[in-house]
Amino acid sequence: MVVALSLRAPIIAPTAVIPGITADTGLSAIGAGLLTGLPVLLFALATPLATRSIRRFGPEATIILCLAGVLAGTVIRSIGPAPVVLAGTVLIGAAMTLGNIAVPVLIRRDVPFNRISAATGAYSATMNIGSMATLLGTAPLAALVGWRWAIAAWGVVTAAGLAYWLLRQRRGRFAPTPREAAASPAPALSDGPGALAATARGSADRTRFRRVVGLLVLAFCGQSAAYYATTAWLPLLLADTRGLAPASSGATASLFQIAAVVGAFGVPLLASRTKLWIATAVIALCWAALPIGLLAAPEHFVLWALIGGVAQGGGFTAIFSIIPRVAHNNADVATASARIQGSGYLAATCAPPLAGWLNGATGSWTMPLFLVLAATLAFTIGSLLAVRLSGRQ
Repeated sequence: MVVALSLRAPIIAPTAVIPGITADTGLSAIGAGLLTGLPVLLFALATPLATRSIRRFGPEATIILCLAGVLAGTVIRSIGPAPVVLAGTVLIGAAMTLGNIAVPVLIRRDVPFNRISAATGAYSATMNIGSMATLLGTAPLAALVGWRWAIAAWGVVTAAGLAYWLLRQRRGRFAPTPREAAASPAPALSDGPGALAATARGSADRTRFRRVVGLLVLAFCGQSAAYYATTAWLPLLLADTRGLAPASSGATASLFQIAAVVGAFGVPLLASRTKLWIATAVIALCWAALPIGLLAAPEHFVLWALIGGVAQGGGFTAIFSIIPRVAHNNADVATASARIQGSGYLAATCAPPLAGWLNGATGSWTMPLFLVLAATLAFTIGSLLAVRLSGRQ
């Protein structure tokens, strides 16, 4: 949760002061879009760097590198002209990618199996809480001290998190756990029937692991595409279709972000009382309700924004609660997380411009909403089949 506070908020901070940034640095509209688009693209492209870091240095050192990189990028982004601002943004995105991959590894290694969903939910919710605090606080802060100091000030949170993790490492809090030792496969002692049976089971488990990861790639591509397309265009959609003023459409869109906390905590709560596939199915229905509701009953846009927000927070938790069910060790978790997030964030990079192009080509928001609906169906199919194949429901 300490790490999560710095894994999305630095991307959100510039969106609250875009006019000041463009006026001061001369960034074009495309350049301003890169302030949020570049980190998401790097989430996809820098995943091999994250997996190598975890294998070479371990997840704890990777987290420390993540926080140090985010802090450095935050400072760099706030001190120079347009090229320096973009360079700091690139560093922030690359550093965040390290945390994106390392946190699921730590959760799988150190959290008891029956609490993995709760820990993942708390992690996801904290990212949303940090983003909302940054979104609400940056503009008032910029009015007092200017946009550079306003976006740099959030580095204090990252610096505090970095100090905390450095102190934990110095105290030797990161000792190998019995769970990690137990996850290491024992060597075969003979070549008899028992060894052959164990080999066959191992092969079946690896096949199941690959299939689940493939399905989760589909699910996270749908999750990310729906989330980022909605985040990018919901305010303008509401302004065009409902005639809302910018302040009102922005406030409604913020509900989509706030409600994610309910979904992030709701999935583990519901899964603890029923089964994970039931919680995942509820999230899938909520996701589909967002585009269908905006198409069929747009006058209830506040309700659909809230339901969609619950879905986007719960969808992330559901997907990353499934991975530990089939992973055999930390290397599996790192590999799966890298593959899932690399593919998903590539879809996230493509979805907003595609939705914008569809709006411009058709002159309406119907086709962009169908695009979001298709993404939510991808999440539904991938996540439900994955949780069923994971075998522990």
